[in-house]
Amino acid sequence: MASNWTPDGWKAHEARHLPTYDNAGELGDVEQTLAKFPPLVFAGEARALKADLAEVAAGRGFLLQGGDCAESFAEFHPDNIRDTFRVLLQMAVVLTFASKQPVVKVGRIAGQFAKPRSSPTEKQGDKELPSYFGDIINGIEFGDETRRNNPQRMVQAYGQAAATLNLLRAFAGGGYANLRQVHKWTLDHIGSSPWGQKFAETADRISEALDFMSACGIDPGTVPQLQGTSFYTSHEALLLPYEEALTRRDSLTGDWYDCSAHMLWIGDRTRFEGSAHVEFLRGVGNPIGMKCGPSLEPDALLRMLDTLNPAREAGRMTLISRFGHEKVEDGLPKLVRAVKREGHPVVWSCDPMHGNVIKAESGFKTRPFDRILSEVRGFFAVHRAEGTHAGGIHIEMTGQDVTECTGGAVAITDEALADRYHTHCDPRLNAAQSIELAFLMADMLNLEAVERAKQAA
Repeated sequence: MASNWTPDGWKAHEARHLPTYDNAGELGDVEQTLAKFPPLVFAGEARALKADLAEVAAGRGFLLQGGDCAESFAEFHPDNIRDTFRVLLQMAVVLTFASKQPVVKVGRIAGQFAKPRSSPTEKQGDKELPSYFGDIINGIEFGDETRRNNPQRMVQAYGQAAATLNLLRAFAGGGYANLRQVHKWTLDHIGSSPWGQKFAETADRISEALDFMSACGIDPGTVPQLQGTSFYTSHEALLLPYEEALTRRDSLTGDWYDCSAHMLWIGDRTRFEGSAHVEFLRGVGNPIGMKCGPSLEPDALLRMLDTLNPAREAGRMTLISRFGHEKVEDGLPKLVRAVKREGHPVVWSCDPMHGNVIKAESGFKTRPFDRILSEVRGFFAVHRAEGTHAGGIHIEMTGQDVTECTGGAVAITDEALADRYHTHCDPRLNAAQSIELAFLMADMLNLEAVERAKQAA
C-alpha cells in the first residue's frame, strides 16, 4: 500500500479540470450516498486485469482498449452497449487469430462520463455559463439549468454504469462471447463491406478449427476459454469526488481500490507533479494508465513512474502515447529508451486519436483515418527499432454506424460527416473503420513477431 495516503488526501493538492459546485452541502450529501452504494467492480477483478497486463508488459499479449469518447445519458441503450461490445470482440478475434497472442479487452465504458475542458466557462453572445464537462457533471445544452454543475448527476451516472456492467457481464459470460457465435457478431451495416467480408473469412477458419478440435475428441463446449471472455472497464479518473466516494478497502488484502472501474487513467492535462489526480491514483491498487504526449520529458515520466509504481509491480502501469502522426517517431523514442533503461515494467499502448483532430471544411471536427493509421504505424516502428513491445491500442470507437472520422475503406468524405455525426464530444471510429484498423494492426503485430524472432536467433 502507498504510504501516508488516504482517499481524501488529494484535496491538499492542485486539482485541475474539476468543476466548481455551487452547493457544498448538496455535493457532500451525494458523496455520502455514493459511499454507501455497492462497489461497481471488485478488487479481485482489478487484480486479475493487472495479472493479464503483466503478461502484456512481458511481451506475451496485447491490450485492446476502446469505447466512447464520452458516454451520455441520452444515448444510453442496451443495443448501443451490445454493438460496441460486438465490435471489440471482433477486433480481439482478428488480433488474436492473426498474431497468436492473447488480447486483453478493456472498454472505455460504464464510467467514461467526465471530460476536461480548456476553460471552466463558455460564452455565447452575452451569456456566460459553465462549460460542458460531461453528463456526470452537467448537460450539453446551453441553458442555466442544464449547464449547472449538478452533483446529483453522479448518482445517475452510477446507476447507468451499474446497468451497463450488468449487461456486459452477461454478454461476456452468458454465451454471447462463445466462439461458436463468431459469425453472429458482425453488424448488419458492415457485413457487405470489404472488412466485413474479410472478417467472415476469419470466422470461417475459426469455425473449422473448432470443428477439428471436436473431431479430435476435444469438445469446445467444455473449454471455458471458448465459452466466454474476460472483459474489463476503464475510464479517466477525472471527477475525483466521484472516484473517492467509490473507493473501498479490500477485505482480503486491506488495500484500497477505486471500485468505479477495473482500470483508471490520468489524462495529459492532469499529469503533472503535485497533481491531485496523481496523488489519488498512487494510493489505489487498480491498474493505472497515463497519457504521454509531446510535452512530457523523460525525467518527468520517470518521476511519475516512481510515484505511481514505486514497487515496480508488473501490470500496474500502462503508458498511453498520444503524439499525433507527424510527431510520434520523433517524440516517443526518448520516452521508450528512458523507461527501458530504468527497468520499469510497463505496457506501451498507442492512442492515435487525440493528436490527430482537425477541422474539416464542412465545419465538423474530425479525425482522418489515414492519420490515425499513420500514428499506429509510427508507434510500431519505434518499438521495433528500440527492441520493445508495442503492447496496445487505445481508441475512441463505437458500434454505431456513425460518420465522424473521414476515410477508411468505407471512404467517409468531409461532405458525409453531417449524415450521422452523433458524438457528444470527439469523433469516433465506426464499426467498419475499427475492424479495418484491427486487420491492419494484426499485420504489424506479425511483423513485430518476425523481428523479435530474428533478434532471438
